[in-house]
Amino acid sequence: MWHNSSSLGPCFRPTNITLEERRLIASPWFAASFCLVGLASNLLALRVLASARQGSSHSRSSFLTFLCGLVLTDFMGLLITGAIVVSQHAVLFDWRTVDPSCRLCHFFGVVMVFFGLCPLLLGAAMASERYLGITRPFLRPVATSQGRAWATVGLVWAAALLLGLLPLLGVGRYTMQYPGSWCFLTLGPEPGDVAFGLLFSLLGSFSVGLSFVLNTISVATLCHVYHGQEAAQQRPRDCEVEMMAQLMGIMVVASVCWMPLLVSSTQENVDMCTPGSQCPSLRSL
Repeated sequence: MWHNSSSLGPCFRPTNITLEERRLIASPWFAASFCLVGLASNLLALRVLASARQGSSHSRSSFLTFLCGLVLTDFMGLLITGAIVVSQHAVLFDWRTVDPSCRLCHFFGVVMVFFGLCPLLLGAAMASERYLGITRPFLRPVATSQGRAWATVGLVWAAALLLGLLPLLGVGRYTMQYPGSWCFLTLGPEPGDVAFGLLFSLLGSFSVGLSFVLNTISVATLCHVYHGQEAAQQRPRDCEVEMMAQLMGIMVVASVCWMPLLVSSTQENVDMCTPGSQCPSLRSL
């Protein structure tokens, strides 16, 4: 059982759970199977993308660049977090002994925020690219070249990494989460915790919301062209519909996986700023 002690590092909080309870909760086989399936799926997706990029059109090549960045991000996220979690579940090591200075916990927190936020931001970037490609086709050669697509992916990675490093710079904290096998941002009344929690949840929610709005407009535009009176040669090609179907699937998965956490995180941080509570100001950071 973990006790409240001054010897604990800054990332440790008292957790009333025994080793036996952790063994019942944490299954290394389930975690390993989940990671292996995810890694294999991403490798298969990368192989398909490599074949699809050969001879693809300009617009499809830009979309596939974003998709490749998304798959690479998901693959690396599963590989890094899976290696730590599976090892922890298999050995059930005492995190206080292995990581007394909280460096591994801080690294895990940065990784969780980075690989959690990147798919949402990339989804918004892909939705913007398709929105311009469908509703503003004459801007496509300027706005969505393959080089600009990779630059956008790099910018998303840099922005997510910068956000993930904020707790190491004093804004927010990464702490151990139940059942003691992973680390994430802290939901608490401290000014930095509230600011970082709101920044993460609102940015993620904004990305999902932007994707939803732009994808809805793009789908409505495609439906209008298909069912309108335009000539057959003006109708969208099958690849346009295929890309939108893939993008809608990505948006649905991202929403199901992340929106419950983002909404609950936002709600908890907002509750700390109600009139009856002392909402921390940015000046106190």
